[in-house]
Amino acid sequence: MSEINLPTRSSRNRWLASGGVVLLAVALAWWLWPKGEQGTQPEGARAPGSGGSLSGPPAGRPRFRDMRGSGAVPVKLTEAVRGDYAVELKALGTVTAFNTVNVLPRVDGQLVKVLFEEGQQVKAGQVLAQIDPRPYQAALLQAEGNLQQSRAELKNAEVDLVRYQGLFAEDSIAKQTLDTQQAKVEQLRGTLKSLEGSVAEARLNLDYTEVRAPIAGRLGLRQVDVGNLVSSSSTTPLVTITQTAPIAVSFTVPEAELPQVLKRFRAGEKLAVEAWDRGERERLSVGTLASLDNQIDTATGTVKLKARFENADELLFPNQFVNVRLRVDTRRDATLVPVAAVQFGSSGTFVYVVGEDSKVKVRPVVVSASNGEQSVIGEGLAAGERLVLEGTDRLRDGSQVEVVDGAAKPAEPATRVSDKAPQGQRGPADGAPAGKPAA
Repeated sequence: MSEINLPTRSSRNRWLASGGVVLLAVALAWWLWPKGEQGTQPEGARAPGSGGSLSGPPAGRPRFRDMRGSGAVPVKLTEAVRGDYAVELKALGTVTAFNTVNVLPRVDGQLVKVLFEEGQQVKAGQVLAQIDPRPYQAALLQAEGNLQQSRAELKNAEVDLVRYQGLFAEDSIAKQTLDTQQAKVEQLRGTLKSLEGSVAEARLNLDYTEVRAPIAGRLGLRQVDVGNLVSSSSTTPLVTITQTAPIAVSFTVPEAELPQVLKRFRAGEKLAVEAWDRGERERLSVGTLASLDNQIDTATGTVKLKARFENADELLFPNQFVNVRLRVDTRRDATLVPVAAVQFGSSGTFVYVVGEDSKVKVRPVVVSASNGEQSVIGEGLAAGERLVLEGTDRLRDGSQVEVVDGAAKPAEPATRVSDKAPQGQRGPADGAPAGKPAA
């Protein structure tokens, strides 16, 4: 006879405890489960625990239309305009002085005076330094003394020559004596010329003891101090002068762009050149194209150009790197749009045009030129049309848009619930007259 195992009291208690835990978990889940939103209930129905109020937000709290439900995409707009567009070639340039001079001494001696300040603007011929002139003054006096002696000898020889010519006419002296005296006079005349050159050299050396600026420009840092011995054979300059007004900027352009530059340059047009700082935030100066190199660099495929800038305010500094914009043409009355408004797709470039109904339409366009800020539309767009500038990532052909900010605004404002609609009532935009309860 088989035994029947009856459940014990302890096992019944465990089953009861497990069942109680399960029931408690189900009740807690039901209690915490999110209730349906008020918007899912019929309008006018009472919400549990609402105290008899209509469903919806509390009184006095504004209601806004949910953009996700309406389908309108928030965008910023711009407008196509007519204007002049400058066709420019951009390049990196280096500022170079038109003239740079290393001021070196022309004579040897001790430097006794320095008559300039570092960084000073000087004029051509201005005295910059003084070398001890006394040795050269003595040399000049000696040369002048020798010259005076030679003049006296020549004068005496010329008197004797006149006398000998008279005696020879009377047949009192031989022809040889007359010829000898004539040769002596010529010799003394040659000596006189040589001594005159020595005097001129001595005077020039004395003048070189005053070191003068050969060109007008701005001085650099001083390289020699007072009291030092300087030499005409030295390679260390006293100071360097750079001509900064006017000044030049050298840059290169690709050989493919050269024909349009040559065409206007050889026609005598003055092509404008702008120099900008490295960040292209500030325009430093405006000049004109001055010259072109006579050959193309085969290694880089570029040609060197040089522009001239008056640089009256001296914002351009020698060896400074600048961004160069060479204006080769100006398109008059062109259709201009911001670069950000032009989109790129598999079929080419296009824009989103916003119509009077605040819906967008994809419009293929032809971009004929662009400078990074503005694009010239050759075909497909007219001035005055409104375009989407920001918010294009969610747009499709025919999408409804709502303007949040921009240069242009839609003809009709975007639809939204009135901020002052009473609780439980529809605003005028919801299709019901203001002040009437919703059905």
